[in-house]
Amino acid sequence: MENLESLGYSPWFKNRIDADKIAIHDVARVISVHKDSYVIAKGFGEVFAELSGHLTYTANSASDLPTTGDWVYADFYDDDTHAIIHGVISRKTLLKRKTSGKLVDFQLIAANIDVAFIVQSVDYNFNLRRLERYLVMVHEGGITPVVLLSKCDLVPEDEVNKIKKSVLSITPQATVTAFSNLSGENIDAIKNSLLLGQTYCLLGSSGVGKTTLLNSILGSNQFATQSVSKKESKGRHTTTSRELIQLGNGAMLIDTPGMRELGNMSMDAGMEETFSEILALSQNCKFSNCSHTNEKGCSILAAINEGELSEQRYKNYKKMKNESEFNEMSYSEKRKKDKDFGKLIKSTLKSKNR
Repeated sequence: MENLESLGYSPWFKNRIDADKIAIHDVARVISVHKDSYVIAKGFGEVFAELSGHLTYTANSASDLPTTGDWVYADFYDDDTHAIIHGVISRKTLLKRKTSGKLVDFQLIAANIDVAFIVQSVDYNFNLRRLERYLVMVHEGGITPVVLLSKCDLVPEDEVNKIKKSVLSITPQATVTAFSNLSGENIDAIKNSLLLGQTYCLLGSSGVGKTTLLNSILGSNQFATQSVSKKESKGRHTTTSRELIQLGNGAMLIDTPGMRELGNMSMDAGMEETFSEILALSQNCKFSNCSHTNEKGCSILAAINEGELSEQRYKNYKKMKNESEFNEMSYSEKRKKDKDFGKLIKSTLKSKNR
């Protein structure tokens, strides 16, 4: 059990263990996920694993399958050189997004994260509207956000302070730290914030310096990095999968691939927390069915006119809300069609067997 605790196995998870399953299976943590296989650990060494047939065929959606950071029930074989995963233990937090492109489904990013470091560079990459999307994702997962502003050596200090102020204007409770991988500014402060037994993840677009920061924290160039494209000012994908790394001080950190698309699905809690002031304003509108477009007595429009609320922030809120509702409706319709199709197949097989 001591080995499991070194991977973050806290009383929260122990209290949610299924007594029947723990009687016949071991507990392990998912270190990384590949197409058809997993790497898991139970405190010492890492083992390749695959899903049991029962877990594969009874999963109704991607959410039922393990992701990096999950705790799972597993059986180990051949002197702990191979394992079979039989189930996923209740998650404390879950980071997910809509799959990229037209497919309407969830993509799991990582589970059981305590703190998400949202990394944006203070040069070309900085974008408040994108940051709001990350904040919605992180808040929806029940995770504490910390905003890291990279490449602060490339911008004058007063510009960095201005950017910090703009970040705090949309997320006043968050910690905001500017750092430089090149000069080493605030790298030690970030290292010192990583606590024993806690799990962290790095989020952000390609090229903002996530993997370089990870190497700085590790004190070695353990993970490959690539330079930013000068022609397009876009970062090149370096991290291609999510891997849980145990640090020397006992903290755990997951680097994630850069995300160019941040679609939202079923993000009510995340929207409420990220845009709490907009929701508070809506409660003061003159009419309960106010659409916040042209009505007299609309508190949101009044706040925009008086400069108390950014029009761009409100437009982004509306855009994300509409997108989330549309995706959720499409997802529900897809699930219904899948269930109806499954019933049709079962009915057809029954008729054949008569």
